[in-house]
Amino acid sequence: MTTSELVLTLAGAHGVAGSEGKAAGLARELLSACGPCEQTPLGSLICRVCTAPEDRPHILLVAHMDEIGMVVTHIDDNGFLRVGNCGGVDRATLPAAQIQVHTKDGILEGVVCTIPPHLNPDESKIPKMEEFSIDVGLDAETARERIQLGDRVSVRSEGCELLNRRVASKSIDDRGGCAAVILAARRLADCAPLGCSVSAVLSTLEEVGGQGAKTAAAALRPTHAIAVDVSFGYTPDSPKHKCGELGKGPMIGIAPVLDNRMFEDLKDTAKRHGLPYQIEVMGGETGTDADAVAVAGSGVRTGMVSIPLRYMHTPVEVVSAADVEAAADLLAAYVIDTFGGNG
Repeated sequence: MTTSELVLTLAGAHGVAGSEGKAAGLARELLSACGPCEQTPLGSLICRVCTAPEDRPHILLVAHMDEIGMVVTHIDDNGFLRVGNCGGVDRATLPAAQIQVHTKDGILEGVVCTIPPHLNPDESKIPKMEEFSIDVGLDAETARERIQLGDRVSVRSEGCELLNRRVASKSIDDRGGCAAVILAARRLADCAPLGCSVSAVLSTLEEVGGQGAKTAAAALRPTHAIAVDVSFGYTPDSPKHKCGELGKGPMIGIAPVLDNRMFEDLKDTAKRHGLPYQIEVMGGETGTDADAVAVAGSGVRTGMVSIPLRYMHTPVEVVSAADVEAAADLLAAYVIDTFGGNG
């Protein structure tokens, strides 16, 4: 499986926050060869890639597998659904979108209702989330039989490979990061035994607060962690100083909550191995699992590696497979170089 295929396979799995079971099942299949896997009470997937004596460092590599989506909040008397946010959905992408309702009995296809331009007095207005309706083609009685309040809703998206080793899909935030962690875990498993313990975590609930990563870190009690997520990829209509560029490598983060020494060591590792990288500066929280992991237990020294991504929180997120591979190379090289390699 190529890196592009790995990203698209992961991105295609359903996993709206709080309902990540299918994504977790797929991830377990992809990680099982790297070490024993288990799930936390909140559903995060833990793979114990390498185990060293307790007095040795323990490195946690974490990326989140949940995706943004919606949740059914009401079924009206005509069978139309009302929904609420489950993460930061871009409302501008919703009118006339194809969606899928994930019920206990399977998937129901539907569409987001939209007013024809002929009848819309103000085409510039984007409805609030609670103003959208979803049409699944059912009358009220049948809809209420087949759909439960709380069922998750995701936007339908057919992933595809673009030119220049780029891929487009829903949910590459953060299945692209998951792909990097899986690739790094495979390389580190091949190098075992190492002079440290290594755990890979694909976390739940990042899009709604980071609870999955925080509880997984509390259970594992790592000495160090690297969170792998996506960050803003440059497009002509975005502020360049806040963005990374696709194809120029992952972004190494610096922020108050991140460990300064790990930031420097990640840079040094990239330079030593000739790996492309960019710098991402954040003056407060990172908005990622790094924030939750760093404050787990008595605190964890945490670094951050981000993959540039265009069109974040839309059904057409775009990432470079080369950047995913470079992120995986950086993670593996950092662990081996910093913690002693074979031992």
